[in-house]
Amino acid sequence: MKQITPNLWFDGKAQEAVDFYLSVFPDSKIISTVYYPNSAEQGLADFQLDMAGKVLSIEFELSGNRFVAINAGPEFKFNESVSFSIPCEDQAEIDYYWEKLSKVPESEQCGWCKDQYGLSWQIVPKNMDELMQHPNAFANMMQMHKIVIADF
Repeated sequence: MKQITPNLWFDGKAQEAVDFYLSVFPDSKIISTVYYPNSAEQGLADFQLDMAGKVLSIEFELSGNRFVAINAGPEFKFNESVSFSIPCEDQAEIDYYWEKLSKVPESEQCGWCKDQYGLSWQIVPKNMDELMQHPNAFANMMQMHKIVIADF
């Protein structure tokens, strides 16, 4: 089976973002790094001259899941239409990831948060489907920012 690898566009902060994610997720590593050419003679376009010799892309793994970070400009931004779900074993694990990744309080809702790079995450219990069967589960979840298992 072919693996699908998300490519994440960062506004000049790919290395910083990858270093941050590696510090958050266990069993994570950089696979490879590619650099922009050093000059126009090597294929660099005029509008890319400020990127000469800098990181172009980094292939990396977070807890066994492969990603590519693209180091580019401000043309594209992350939005909430795409998020990455982290199924957590217990409340302590939810609290850990929430504390590390939630950096935009106005984006918090129902276990969703946004990190300092604008990437959205869903930090949820691995048994979320089961919890949603409890009476008033949906109404309770809609009142939450970070998911609190005991509140189900």
